[in-house]
Amino acid sequence: MTELENQLLKFENLNNIRVLIIKSSSNTFSSGHDLLEFDKSNSSDHKKVFDKASNLMKIIENYFIPVIVSIQGTAAAAGCQLVASCDIAICGQSSLFSTPGILAGLFCSTPGVAVGRVLPRKIALEMLYTGEPISAETALKYGLVNHVVEDSKIDETSEKIANKIASLSSSTMKLGKKCFIEQMKLEKEKAYELASNVMVENLQFTDCKEGIKAFLEKRKPRWN
Repeated sequence: MTELENQLLKFENLNNIRVLIIKSSSNTFSSGHDLLEFDKSNSSDHKKVFDKASNLMKIIENYFIPVIVSIQGTAAAAGCQLVASCDIAICGQSSLFSTPGILAGLFCSTPGVAVGRVLPRKIALEMLYTGEPISAETALKYGLVNHVVEDSKIDETSEKIANKIASLSSSTMKLGKKCFIEQMKLEKEKAYELASNVMVENLQFTDCKEGIKAFLEKRKPRWN
């Protein structure tokens, strides 16, 4: 977690990054926290671990550019939480998603925050209550992931989407993501008020003026 958080904070200082892909270097995306770590530590240490994990998820959710996650294999507990926290998720046909803490007597309460805001209530609760995994197709059906592809094509699909995002206006993308996050916290009337103001602001962007001009001239825009 520390390494990922440090990398995310480091990238915030780089102006040329337009999209981020998170993936695992192993065949298992993430099995969550190490239970052995909890067995050998105290309550104060436990609180630090969960606070750190929660902070990482908040950084990802509010990150300044789109975040894509590529899932190979199993995403369990905090791993499933991470998937739910990203903007776009691509997984393989063999991928599984679970919140299995209950099987060890530890309810996946923090993963439930992210998972419960992405999946329908009853689907999320069944995962949390039983610890049983859902398949890639079920995850797709209920919106935990965007695409299910052959295991060998996970990276290819993720990169294709990332390249599409990277080819668009970075300044507009950042503004749009920030607005989307903020308006989702508001009641609909306030959300529309915020979004209207943001669109007025967006129209003043150099890239927006170029994009409209390019559309009218029937050519590709040249982003700033």
